[in-house]
Amino acid sequence: MASALPGPLRLPPTLRLRLTLVYGALFFLAGLTLLGVTYLLFNQQLTESFESRFPEVPGRTKQVFLTQNGTTLTGDAAIEVLRQQEDVLRSAASTSLLAEGMIALVVVGGAAVGFGWMVAGRVLAPLNLVTDTARRIAAAPMAERGLHERIALDGPADEVKDLADTFDTMVERLDHSFDGQRRFVANASHELRTPLTLNRALVELAMHRRTATSDVKELGASLLEINTRHERLIDGLLLLARSEQEIADHSPVDLADVVAHVARQSADTASDAKVTLYEVTAPAPTTGDALLLERLIHNLVENGIRYNLDDGTGWVRVVSRIVSGEKVEVEVSNTGPSVPPYDIPLLFKPFHRHTPERTVTGTSAGLGLSIVRSVAVAHGGDVRARPRDGGGLIVAVALPRARL
Repeated sequence: MASALPGPLRLPPTLRLRLTLVYGALFFLAGLTLLGVTYLLFNQQLTESFESRFPEVPGRTKQVFLTQNGTTLTGDAAIEVLRQQEDVLRSAASTSLLAEGMIALVVVGGAAVGFGWMVAGRVLAPLNLVTDTARRIAAAPMAERGLHERIALDGPADEVKDLADTFDTMVERLDHSFDGQRRFVANASHELRTPLTLNRALVELAMHRRTATSDVKELGASLLEINTRHERLIDGLLLLARSEQEIADHSPVDLADVVAHVARQSADTASDAKVTLYEVTAPAPTTGDALLLERLIHNLVENGIRYNLDDGTGWVRVVSRIVSGEKVEVEVSNTGPSVPPYDIPLLFKPFHRHTPERTVTGTSAGLGLSIVRSVAVAHGGDVRARPRDGGGLIVAVALPRARL
């Protein structure tokens, strides 16, 4: 079996690295230019110094005497020997200048690159602060939950501070927008409860009159069914708005107890739908709002019963367990119609139903799995769903494990 060879190590092309490389390249280019100019000037000055030793003086005869290895040289022979020695000296001096200059350039250039790396990091530190804040907001359990954070950058009024202040203004407006949306949903839901309650009372009063005919009673039953559907919709909106707020209650909760409680509550509903309900409980300690966690599991079980087979062979299985040292899990699987994998993400959107024909029954508002996701995310967990072989779904909710 052939193994893939590791590729070359590549540094991430960060702005700090690019600035350092540009600074280092410019420094080495300037250093090489300076070294070249110095070499030319040095060579020229050295040549002029040698030529000035034998100036031509009109009316005089140049006499040069040189003793070399016991032999005395005069005239042009002596001058030729001197010129050869000067050439050797010039070559040695030029080579020494270039070699030592290159060494000095490399050493100083390396120090300059390191200094440039530190300066670039110092200059880009405010940008890193902006990036870290944006990353924390994006990594919050829900995007709008981290919008309370601000950069609040101190320093001179330069381009970076302007960027940070603009980012803070944008986040503040988003925060107010999300808060206003949640308040509107909660307030509207509360206000709608009153007329629905009044409608129910009036319909029930009309149905229980002695003079009420069968047509009136039949109409009243239909109106009560519609009213019940609206009440469930309002309750779902209230719960969704509540689950999208910050969780203040972090009480210890064992999901095994919640699963057992929900299974007992749902037993009659499962029996009426001719669906067998199984529970497999194991300790699964976590922390959070017990009522919200109960509603999470109840919605999963209710969906598993509702969207199931109607021939008496359907079943729903609920499991609580510890999946790792850091996570606990509740898994609900059921038989039922086949669900395409591409349709699964849509199931967690509000008011989406997998089977549109069931909407006429008025039993579902299309908020069940939306509430499940919101409650799970509010508790620092997540939800995963996948189709079950043979039809139905497997939905698993993972939550942080509590340390006992």
